[in-house]
Order: sequence, then structure tokens, then C-alpha cells
Amino acid sequence: MSFAVFDRIDTTRRRALNGLNRRYIYGRLPLLHTIIFIIELAVTMRLAAKFNTYYAEKPVLTTMVTNAVLGGIADTVAQTITAFKARVAQRSSDSESGIISIEIPDLDKEKPSQWGELGNSRNRPPPFDFERLTRFMAYGFFMAPIQFQWFGFLSRAFPLTKTSATAPALKRVAVDQLIFAPFGLFCFFTFMTLAEGGGRRALVHKFRDVYLPTLKANFILWPAVQVLNFRVVPIQFQIPFVSSIGIAWTAYLSLANSSDEE
Repeated sequence: MSFAVFDRIDTTRRRALNGLNRRYIYGRLPLLHTIIFIIELAVTMRLAAKFNTYYAEKPVLTTMVTNAVLGGIADTVAQTITAFKARVAQRSSDSESGIISIEIPDLDKEKPSQWGELGNSRNRPPPFDFERLTRFMAYGFFMAPIQFQWFGFLSRAFPLTKTSATAPALKRVAVDQLIFAPFGLFCFFTFMTLAEGGGRRALVHKFRDVYLPTLKANFILWPAVQVLNFRVVPIQFQIPFVSSIGIAWTAYLSLANSSDEE
């Protein structure tokens, strides 16, 4: 294919994405975010239906793919919340000022647009960020082997027995929260900052302003979740269980990470 053909394909793709980014369900829920969320749910249901088979054949790879998909869902939820709130704020601002918002897709993102939402372009809800989605899925994918080994270590170090289950489970939670939780958040913010192109100064800023509040929030949520996880859930489902519950947590991390950038 010639360069002109690739350019036309790219222009068509951007035009379609811009059009979807400007469309909303009931005027508030972003259409593109919803479509991506539905696709991710369909993939998750497929994984859930075949999880035992996949896990028996390739446990680590299955965990990596599952983590990536659930991380993608979490970031999609976070981006949808941000877009929804921005859309509501925009509509309220337009109503108060009496401005009529006219939505016209930008044909070329790289060129300064002379058209757009008149009177309120600065408050326009952010488009769906596919690069951010990719970063979250990549983090879940590459973090899964470390989680896999860690959960295996906890099960060997503190085995549950019929006569003694509660005490080993509490020991697992304590070790997990005191050692792995700080380490996991360190990995998360380091990976995201570097993947976003940040350097040493950005890392210092991130850990100074976001790390400790997030770690405190972690200690509020996860001990109770991990008691249930270690006490009841079979080991092959422990990471997917954590990742499933962690959709809300990862959405929180996504919002915290993006709000710090803003």
C-alpha cells in the first residue's frame, strides 16, 4: 500500500473515533466508552467460561491474560466516570450560560481545528484514551507472574488445614499487606509514570503526592477482601478474585493517577 492509502485509512479511523467520542447515550453516557466496556465484558465472560481449562493447561499465561482484561475494564470504568462527570458539568455550564453546544467532528486531529463545540470547547469531555488503556492492560499482564509466585509462596508458607484455617489466613493477610501491598503500589506508580514518559522528577512528585494516600486507602479496603480470599477462595481463583474485586480499586488508582497528572 502507498503512503496515501495509509493516510486515508488513518484519517477515516480518526474521523470515526472523533464521531463516536462526541456521541452520548441519553446525552450523558459516552458511546465509545460504553462500546469498549461491552467488548471487554464479552471477553471476560469467554475467559470465565473456559477459565478452568485454560488454567489447567497454562496457569501463568491464563492469569496474565485475565489480569490484563480486568485491568482494561477498570481503566475503562475510570475513563467513563471522568467523561460522564465532565459531560454533566459541560451541560450544566451551557444551561447556565445559555450557550448551545454544536458538536462537529474534527477531521484532522493534528491540525488546529477551526470548528468544534462553540463557546465551551475547553470544557469538552475528554476522548477515550487508548494509550492509557494499553498501559493499564500491560501493567496487569506483566504484574500477573509476580502475583502468581507471591500467592504460591503464601499458600506454602501458611498452609490452611481443617483444624487450623483462620490463623494461617490472617498471617497471609498480614504478610501480604505489610510486604506486597507497598511493593505493588510502588510498581504501579513507577510503571505508569515511566510509561507516560515521566522522568525522575515526575516519579518524586507522584510518590510525594499520591503514594501514601493510596496506600492508606489500600489498608482500608484490602485486609477484609484478602481474609475472604485466603480463607475461602481456591488458589487458582485467588488472583482472578482479587482482580475482579480490584476493578473498583484499579479504577480508583486510574483516577488518582490521572488526577495527579492534571
